[in-house]
Amino acid sequence: MIKYTLFLVMLISASTCGAQPANQNHEGNWEGILPDTKVFSFKILFEQVEANSFDLTIANNTASFKKHFAAKSLDTIRIDLDEMVQLTLLPENNQKELTGFIRSGILMYPVHLKKTGAKIYTGTWNPFMVDQLKSLAVFLGIEKNEDGTVAAYPFFGDQRFTGTRTMGFQKEGNTISFRDFKTGMKFRATLLKDSIQLEIVLLDATIATTQLSRSETDWNFGITEIDNKQNTDTPSSLNDGWNTENLNEVGINPVPLARMIDNIKANQFPNTHSVLIAREDKLVFEAYFDGYTANIPHDLRSASKSISSAMIGIAIDDQVLEGTDQKLYDCMPEAYGYTQDSLKSIISLHDLLTMSSGLDVSATASEGTYQNSANWLKTVLESEMVNPPGTYTDYGSANPFLLGVCLDERLEIPMEIYMEQKLLSPLAITNYIIQTEGTLTAPYFGGGMYLTPRDMLKFGQLYLNGGKWKGKQIIPEYWVDLSFQKYAQLQDVKDKNEYGYQWWHKTYIVDNTEIESIEARGNGGQYIFVIPELESTVVITSGNFRNRSLLQQPERILEEYLLPAIKN
Repeated sequence: MIKYTLFLVMLISASTCGAQPANQNHEGNWEGILPDTKVFSFKILFEQVEANSFDLTIANNTASFKKHFAAKSLDTIRIDLDEMVQLTLLPENNQKELTGFIRSGILMYPVHLKKTGAKIYTGTWNPFMVDQLKSLAVFLGIEKNEDGTVAAYPFFGDQRFTGTRTMGFQKEGNTISFRDFKTGMKFRATLLKDSIQLEIVLLDATIATTQLSRSETDWNFGITEIDNKQNTDTPSSLNDGWNTENLNEVGINPVPLARMIDNIKANQFPNTHSVLIAREDKLVFEAYFDGYTANIPHDLRSASKSISSAMIGIAIDDQVLEGTDQKLYDCMPEAYGYTQDSLKSIISLHDLLTMSSGLDVSATASEGTYQNSANWLKTVLESEMVNPPGTYTDYGSANPFLLGVCLDERLEIPMEIYMEQKLLSPLAITNYIIQTEGTLTAPYFGGGMYLTPRDMLKFGQLYLNGGKWKGKQIIPEYWVDLSFQKYAQLQDVKDKNEYGYQWWHKTYIVDNTEIESIEARGNGGQYIFVIPELESTVVITSGNFRNRSLLQQPERILEEYLLPAIKN
């Protein structure tokens, strides 16, 4: 079991809600058990009742939300289910399928509904990413602050999903209501004499209710250890586009990999969730830890910046954008023209792709400032210039955020649909999540996508193959070449890595031999390694989001175990 000590603080203002703070007796830690392992696993049923009217049902094993609505046709259906949940569907394959997205909270989930009756379409939705919880534990901490406000901390025992962020606190009588800003779920905590009744609500349907009692010991989060059967055998064939092969057939030594597995299980590399290797276009090794599996999308954090870069290359090839020399303000909303000055006016897409805009938006300076502001774009564009464009490379998420705004402004269709059509669907990637930016209407290019490790590996393989997957050119080959060039050194990171178009460079030493890797990297230890000279791609996912000393742990695993095995 893993003990977590970092809590997400939710401030519930009694004065704002027009009620007294929670009773002193409810301060402290509470815990209970959810009633069902599939609480967050939903079935979607979409039925055409008449020519222009439809029924939508979203249900788990115990409760359901139903809505009847009218629409002109099946051509494009957009349903606002409430202020934070929206469903968009488009017909495909001669109306045998409806595909689109549920935007719930700040996350966009792809939806694939198959025709299962004359006018009926069905599918599934797992907003917390796991189709079945491996721990039913739920926890809530309540704390009274000096100013009379109440702080509450909700957690789930199964830590494999995205977690929660809360907002919209209200108190009526003894009931505190709030909402998870991340997934769109609602919560109601009723403060009883010796317990708390916690309800979890999807839209207006209560999907789970449990009684919480006082915790008698410190909270221990995590799931019962699952035997993922880590070994060096041939990976399973999952009909996901990967051909699998045994390590021996591609010249990889299994001994260092077996030793790596033993050391990860012995906690020498804490919170490692997956390690995968592809060589010669085949998946030859995969191992999962801490209850993670091939079917669980993992938080990429900033590793998805490299996916953002790919979308810019695709858009340039489609002539949606004009090229890397195009100026930032050519594709900014006119309302923000007032933020231009002599330096900002010459910022190009190339400068944004290489983290060289010159804006004061680095990870260490003001990244949190714009992400916590009411208007991200206004905050970023009003930032001061600290360097002339193209002269100083300073890592941060605001530069790719601006790239996303540029693309969204130029597209005639929603950007998530464009990503699906141009990149994700051609790679047969269906189980993923897109995080939105501040307006909650478009993908955030600064990071935060969720992909399965196998699909992360596909993306790396796509770049290793010059933009091709299964013989089809998905990204222009010239864009791969441009992306992998070394334009500058990142000045505000420890290793001063050379940097391309949202791709990192690093040289590793194995047996006195230099091996170059081009990498997508994300906070917490999310890595896609592309290693051309070894015809290999590697993915490592991790959960070290709160331990900076372990952020580069995947680089150690690569250098000490994987490269010696591959180089052999």
